[in-house]
Amino acid sequence: MYFFSVLHSPLNWLSAKIITLFMYIVLKAYLSCDMIGFEKMIMRGGYNNLKISTRGRYSLRMMIDLAQHYNEGFIALKDISTRQNISKKYLEQIVPFLNRSNLLNANKGHMGGYQLSRQPSDITVREILECAEGSLTPVSCMDNTPNNCENFGECLTLPIYNGLYDVIVKYLDGITLLNIIDNQPDACEYYI
Repeated sequence: MYFFSVLHSPLNWLSAKIITLFMYIVLKAYLSCDMIGFEKMIMRGGYNNLKISTRGRYSLRMMIDLAQHYNEGFIALKDISTRQNISKKYLEQIVPFLNRSNLLNANKGHMGGYQLSRQPSDITVREILECAEGSLTPVSCMDNTPNNCENFGECLTLPIYNGLYDVIVKYLDGITLLNIIDNQPDACEYYI
């Protein structure tokens, strides 16, 4: 009976919805092992809607392609473009983000192209998505350290968003390019 009386307050009802959403996200991440489709699990809309952009998805696909061909030296963008069915022009826009994060080595000239700057086992999905997407925080106020939000001291939802961010980070840090190309099912397991 107490639970239903608490939900009569709009703030408590909203908090219950947020907690329900958080639990849903955690369970889906744990059960589905599908981070590329992660945006389907989240309510859409708003400023920061946790949707992985095309740039993020294509960056990950490009890096996976480079991991699959890691021992072949520098790989031309046109080859990646053909194999991944991504326009070369779009890949050219992605490369600067990956270069700035020191995830790629570039070689110009006749035998030029790109290769991973480290072993596939040393590059995580989190690194790739953060370089392509920027912050992976679920709310924009968490992007600043220290948190400059005027409601920081009284915010009842911040612990929820901190927990969600921790789940996202731990999950994506646990998957390397090598896990993906080896198709290791254990890589997608996440325990709370």
